[in-house]
Amino acid sequence: MRRLAWPILPVAALLFAACTSTAAPGVPSPPASINLTATATTPPVVPLETTLPAGLTEARVTRVVDGDTIHVDIAGQDFPVRYIGMNTPETVDPVKPIECYGPEASARNKQLVTGQTVELEKDISETDQYGRLLRFVWLPDTSHPGQGEMVDALLVQEGYARLDTFPPDVRYKDLFAQLQQQAQAARSGLWGDVCTSATPIPATQTAPTSSGDEVCDYSGTQQPVIKGNISSSAERIYHVPGQQFYNQTQIDEASGERWFCTEQEAMDAGWRKSKS
Repeated sequence: MRRLAWPILPVAALLFAACTSTAAPGVPSPPASINLTATATTPPVVPLETTLPAGLTEARVTRVVDGDTIHVDIAGQDFPVRYIGMNTPETVDPVKPIECYGPEASARNKQLVTGQTVELEKDISETDQYGRLLRFVWLPDTSHPGQGEMVDALLVQEGYARLDTFPPDVRYKDLFAQLQQQAQAARSGLWGDVCTSATPIPATQTAPTSSGDEVCDYSGTQQPVIKGNISSSAERIYHVPGQQFYNQTQIDEASGERWFCTEQEAMDAGWRKSKS
C-alpha cells in the first residue's frame, strides 16, 4: 500500500483538544501514534498509513454507490454506509446534473474499496436521517497487521472530496481541514482548473422541498432505497427499510433486480411488497 502524508496539528492544539474532549464513553479515540515534532519553517508530516484505532467493526464492501457512500456486509446483513466528515460531488441524483469531478471521485472510491474488507469506525452518531451508518472507513494494510489508512481522509487529501462536518461527529475535523488545505494548495482534483467554472459541491445533502422534483420514499432524497429482489422461484418482491429481510437483501442488477424510488414505481413494474 502506498504511503501518503498527513499534516500534523500543532502540539498545543492537540494538548488542548485532549484536555477538552467530550467523546462519549466507549467511543474509540483517534490514533495516538503520531510523532509530535515541529520545525519553525516546514510543518512535519507522518505517513497517512497509521495505527488502526481500537473498537473497529469489520465489514466487506459489496457495492460502491458513489464517492462517499457504499454498501457493506456485516455478519451476513447489508448496510449502507455514509463516509463521515467529507462530501464528494454528486453523480447519482437522477434530477441533478453530474457535478464536476463526481465521476472521478466515484471511480477512485471504487478503486480503493470494491470487494475489500474494511474496518468501520463510529464517531458519535449511529446513522443519518436516511438510515445509513455514519462511519470513518479504514482500509487495513494486509502486509502490516494493525496498520491502515482512512479512505475518507485519503479522498480529501487527493482532492476528490471536501470537508463537510456535522456535529457531533467531528473527531477528525481538524485533520480533514488540513488535508483540504493541502489539496487546495496543490490544486488537486476538484480544486484544479477543470472545476473552476463548474457547479459547486453542495455543503449539505438536503431533500428538495417545493421544486416539484420527485422525492424517494423512505430516503427523503432522490436516492432510491427500495430493494427490488427476484426470489429463487422468480417472484418479484420489493423490500423497504425497516422490514425483516431488508438489510440482508442484496441487489444484483445484472440478474434483473433493481432499486426503486417509490413503492408505486415498484408495483407498476410488477413487484409486490414483502410480507415481512
